Amino acid sequence: MTATAVAAVQPVEDIRIGIVAGEASGDALGAELIEVVRTSFPRAHFVGIGGPRMESAGCELWYPMNRLALRGYAEVIARLPELVAIRRDVYRRLIAAKVPLFIGVDAPDFNLGLEARLKRSGTRTVHYVSPSVWAWRHERVAKIARSADHLLALFPFEPALYQTAGLPVTFVGHPLASSAAQTATRREARTLLRLDAIAPVFALLPGSRMSELEMHSELLLKTAAELAVAHPGASFVVPLASRDARHYFEAAQYRLHLEALPMTLLYGHAGDALRAADVGIVASGTATLEAAMSRCPHLIFYRVHPVTAGIVRRKLLLPYVGLPNVLAGRFVVPEFLQEEATVDNLARAALNLYDDAPTRRRTETLFADMAASLRADSAGIAATVVLAELRTAGIAC
Repeated sequence: MTATAVAAVQPVEDIRIGIVAGEASGDALGAELIEVVRTSFPRAHFVGIGGPRMESAGCELWYPMNRLALRGYAEVIARLPELVAIRRDVYRRLIAAKVPLFIGVDAPDFNLGLEARLKRSGTRTVHYVSPSVWAWRHERVAKIARSADHLLALFPFEPALYQTAGLPVTFVGHPLASSAAQTATRREARTLLRLDAIAPVFALLPGSRMSELEMHSELLLKTAAELAVAHPGASFVVPLASRDARHYFEAAQYRLHLEALPMTLLYGHAGDALRAADVGIVASGTATLEAAMSRCPHLIFYRVHPVTAGIVRRKLLLPYVGLPNVLAGRFVVPEFLQEEATVDNLARAALNLYDDAPTRRRTETLFADMAASLRADSAGIAATVVLAELRTAGIAC
């Protein structure tokens, strides 16, 4: 056999692609992207940081994403040495693996610095999910442009924000919009979750990070107790992102002696909980958009460390923080932040919304229109950009 023939039968090595996601929403985006890219380019082998969905999609995890799941300045400062060490190690391993492309999925405080170093080293970089430069810290636009070769944006108004920075931006749509609720979905969701078809149902979403659970669990449990007094037939659905989150929430319930509350705890399935509910009480973040896509009238709340709150307030560019309000350009969902996020305020607002059926119907219609504006083949469009960046890096795919 000739040397040429031997070379022809040798297996083609996988192309390693770096990817880092830091929380549940990024894990979902990353997993869908990995699956579509590998369908078109089977040689792709993803490595980095992610969660269970990315791992199931075939990503080799060097660290679990819960090592990055922090929020706010005060919380990050306490863990800064650990985060710096992880980022340094991931950078070294990516360089050693000679990855032609790195994808940072959200987690901008971790990923943008990593992307900047990799880009300077000659690695192509894609940042998936624009940071909220339209809401606060607009100065990050220049930093993002220095860090990423391409940005994948979830909202249609975002590409224009980067025009002056010269950063290519592709609107990919929001994946939550592709599974947006239809008119009859509430009845179906209640059947799935074995909930009463006509009794009041409230969805309680404390957040996916443990730091959010620590800040929000007692607040939501006490609010639920108030709602149960006003509506004795009401029930509550609580989707929790992990087993640890469920254990923490259950411990708080026992500590408050609220075990008798008619409460269904779910492992994930936030969309089902929101589609089943008449009203949601939702921690600010991606879950508020999921509530809108589920056509769930809701109110938004959030608490952070006081130091973090003070810094954020000085940098806010908009009067609202919830994504449904940002998309609407006005307050369509009530917001209760920091000191306004009290049991009395949340319970009163939830009861008012439940009792106002016409407002709930109008809100559901508005949310359906939002879903239509965000609907696209997100993973497919993102994968097209990724494959194009690989070809720019000299990889035949």
